[in-house]
Amino acid sequence: MIDGTAGVSGRRDADEALLDNPDALAEHDPGGMLRHTASAGAQVRESAALAAEANLSVLADDGRPRAVVIAGIGTAGRTGDVLATVAGPRCPVPVIAHRSAGVPGWVGAADVVIAVSASGRSPEALGAAEAAHRRGARLVAVGAPDSQLQSIAEQARAPFIPVPRRAPARASLWALTVPVLLAARSLGLVKVNEADLAETAARLDADADRCRSAAESFVNPAKSLALGLAGSIPIVWGSSPLATVAARRFGDTLSANARYPVVTGALGEAGRGRVGLLDGVFGGLAEGERDIFADPTDDDGDGTRLRLVLLRDGGLNAEDDTDEPFAVEERRADAVQTLAERRGVRCDVVTAEGGSALERLASLIAVPDFASIYLALAHGLDPMAVPAITEMKELSNQ
Repeated sequence: MIDGTAGVSGRRDADEALLDNPDALAEHDPGGMLRHTASAGAQVRESAALAAEANLSVLADDGRPRAVVIAGIGTAGRTGDVLATVAGPRCPVPVIAHRSAGVPGWVGAADVVIAVSASGRSPEALGAAEAAHRRGARLVAVGAPDSQLQSIAEQARAPFIPVPRRAPARASLWALTVPVLLAARSLGLVKVNEADLAETAARLDADADRCRSAAESFVNPAKSLALGLAGSIPIVWGSSPLATVAARRFGDTLSANARYPVVTGALGEAGRGRVGLLDGVFGGLAEGERDIFADPTDDDGDGTRLRLVLLRDGGLNAEDDTDEPFAVEERRADAVQTLAERRGVRCDVVTAEGGSALERLASLIAVPDFASIYLALAHGLDPMAVPAITEMKELSNQ
């Protein structure tokens, strides 16, 4: 065990047995990250109801905007990526996720700015909201009630969707995302109806049940994924734009919850260079030295290896969601699985399910979200408390 002066604690090797002990899981998860993650379906329903009370229809009074900027950092910034992929390449206006303070220099009265902050006080969202108000852009704000962000929205007479702060921001993706999607729907940019939201919430509920702490590893897909990743360097690639958003989300949670270094991105882009990682010192070169008679589930301790996680879009409605033919994405995904197999690099595959883009995205995010938490718990890490984040804020604000 490591117990440093900075409050870092945990174990270098994963304790697999801990994952099948619900009492031990609860003890190592004092902040309730598993519980907060299991609330994803409820977040969809609650945020949809709160957005319905915000009178977002006023956004359409001035017609279609020139562009939509989603301003936020971390999980709040990821909502912009979700909107862009759900809207798809045929969206009539640019959808831009902006992760810096303020707004791009070209933003003006013809544009819409959606400022998102779970706490309602992030400098990026506050700066964007103030800049949008000064420049006469239409503003929508999403964040904690009775916050600085709400005050700015009220001064600008702009719609504000309150998101009750019940969980850390990284466990509040769906609470923050749904208001952004519904604001975009009011502008005529996405087709997200009540049935899509209901089915997405039901999907998240079902996955939360499959990934519950009482479900043993051999039937729990999140625990199985976590154990496969233990001690590895994960590479997470998405086969489509939608799956790539889920891949980057998994990178976020693996880093923040489990403190694992991770490579993420689009499989199409990886095929132009990063796929070479499979040949490298953590890939094929390491696997070529593995004892072929050893138990494949045992860690033989002779070095860290890559573990590939491939998120595959199920292909439903593919022609509506991407300019690239579905068959091309499928061949590319099959090819990288074959490459990994030839080099002995182990590969986990999560395939999207559902009838809408939003539900398919949820099906690719839910299990990996839980897996990142189980991986943290297996290493004795509290997924809620990240000392480095706290110290970084303290040092940066001095």
